Amino acid sequence: MNDQSPLRLWLMRAGFVFLIVLILFFHLLPLETSPRQWAMPDLIIGFACAWAVRRPEYVPALSLAAVFLLTDLLFQRPPGLWAMLALIGCEYLKSAGRSLRDSSFPSEWLAVGTVIVVITAANRLLLAITLIDTPGIGLTLFELGMTLLFYPLMVLVTHVLMGVRKTAPGDLDGMGRRI
Repeated sequence: MNDQSPLRLWLMRAGFVFLIVLILFFHLLPLETSPRQWAMPDLIIGFACAWAVRRPEYVPALSLAAVFLLTDLLFQRPPGLWAMLALIGCEYLKSAGRSLRDSSFPSEWLAVGTVIVVITAANRLLLAITLIDTPGIGLTLFELGMTLLFYPLMVLVTHVLMGVRKTAPGDLDGMGRRI
């Protein structure tokens, strides 16, 4: 099955949604009943950024908005705030994907890291302005650091296990247009 097949495109889009639902499932399992003093990396934003940089056509804005809104609702965050910020960040990465395609991995990592830091800071600022209780800054910074630290592993899983690779300069999309 080639990369420009409409079947492959829809399978990869469904695969992304399945991946996010799988992460949500394991995140919501009640494996620990006591509160933790540390935070796991935000795998959802990490995988969304990795897919947005590598193959933007696999993660359309509507599916990104839907999965981020679902995470807001399931994690009992203010509905739509994180979803909006994450969608804006992923769409920015999609638009910058052409320049990131030709760059090295450290520059991609820096660009994605910058976007995630800006999203997190904007989320925290907007929550503070609206006087909504936020978790401690230490916990937020730890989660942010873990997300940035685990991003290369998320890219590796995306590339090796899921077959989502960066587009090459001569690749065509499903309609025969240059990517």
